[in-house]
Amino acid sequence: MKNDFFITGLFYELNELKCRKYMNIRKKGTELEIPDLLVVMMNPGKSKPIDGIDNNNRETEAIPDQTQNQIMRIMINCEFEYARILNLSDARETSSEEFYQMIPQFESEKIAHSIFDNRRKDDLEIFLVKDVATIFAWGVDNALTELAKTAIEKIETKNIYGIKKEKTEFAYYHPLPPNSHKQKEWVEKITEQIKTA
Repeated sequence: MKNDFFITGLFYELNELKCRKYMNIRKKGTELEIPDLLVVMMNPGKSKPIDGIDNNNRETEAIPDQTQNQIMRIMINCEFEYARILNLSDARETSSEEFYQMIPQFESEKIAHSIFDNRRKDDLEIFLVKDVATIFAWGVDNALTELAKTAIEKIETKNIYGIKKEKTEFAYYHPLPPNSHKQKEWVEKITEQIKTA
């Protein structure tokens, strides 16, 4: 499956943090110049630049992780050719628990780690894709509530898909739940939402 896609990202460092502004997943051979799918997730996990340069000023080829495989499955099922992934936070941290603990520190030190931060209007203007199918998939931990709320306010589209946790307003299940059955179920449910919209 990965051989059918070209995966790139813009990697950079902020306050000694390894970060990523966005990731693009393009179907090989596509002529699209603007993404036809936007996915908003929690933060970049295991994905990293192939060239090993963590602080770059240009888009470079990237190694995907299992979460991106889930997005590729959606792309295949729904015939999308070009997906862009934005995150609630640009901080590359593989452990969700570690990341949750970092959020209050980012806030207290006033680090603009989120593309949805008001101080990053220019980035958002450049990289946010409007009026395309948009999947919310950042997870359901309460630590994400404020980041998620801000993101939803900034993303002005009605084409929203995602599996919302019951009795919550801002919590959408992540594409890579703990077991393979639930992972398959996530793909099936999102596929059905998009195809029946």
